This record gives sequence, C-alpha cells and structure tokens, in this order.
Amino acid sequence: MNLEISTPLKELIQRLSATPRGARLARRLTGTALDNWGYPYDGPLNNTAQLLVSELATNAVTHGRVPGRDFELRLTLLPQEDTLRIEVSDTRGERRLQMLRAAFGDEHGRGLIVVDALSRTWGVRERVVGKTVWADIPLAGPPGAISDR
Repeated sequence: MNLEISTPLKELIQRLSATPRGARLARRLTGTALDNWGYPYDGPLNNTAQLLVSELATNAVTHGRVPGRDFELRLTLLPQEDTLRIEVSDTRGERRLQMLRAAFGDEHGRGLIVVDALSRTWGVRERVVGKTVWADIPLAGPPGAISDR
C-alpha cells in the first residue's frame, strides 16, 4: 500500500547571494511563493510582501553584506495569528539598524520608514552571526486592508 501524506508547505527558506541580483530574486521568490499559497501575484498582500522583502533584502545587501557570505530569506504563514512573517538575515552583526529620517531630496534613508508603515510590527533579532530583521503583515483585515481574502 502506498500511503502519501500531503502537507501544504507554508514556509519558504532560501539563501541568496548578497548582491543586487539576490535581492531581486528574493522579491520574485516571495511573489511566487505567496501566489502558490493562494495569495494572487498581483493582489495587495502579495504586492505589500514583495515591497517589504525588497526593502529588507536591499538593506541586507547594501549594509549587511560580508564578502563571500549570503543572506537568508524566510517567509512563514502563521494562520493561527492571521499573519505573514517576513525575515531577512544577514551576517553583519556590528551594524545596528537606525531609523533614519531622510531630508527632503535625499535619495536614501527611507527603507525602514517604508517597513514601519506597511507592517503590523517589525523588529531586529540578534543571531550568533549577524542579525535578522523581521516584519509581520496581516493576512486578513477590515475592508481596505492589505488582505486578499
């Protein structure tokens, strides 16, 4: 008798090169994974998640890069908490995050402001090597929220 146990995968963990190409790939992987999990590629939840991943991955590549080391993307659906958790880990622990207030006309310094505006909560967790920046976004909510369902 051939018994198969089918458990839907609701977590994505991927190491990516700490390059602009790796950051772009992180965003594309996010869109595809959420689409496979039932959140349409062009839907508001998927778009928001892709934007958050793009900001966090770009920060990891720009400020958390250690030559020869990758960064890690982790997406986890937490249905019991009605949440999608996004985590991006880099290997540079000595660089602390700072909430920058960019001046008018500055080309940089708004990434964490975007993360703060689009996520329910976010934070930083130290690791043995490096740090993890995480953000939670709701899967469902009142009309006009970022939910697809």
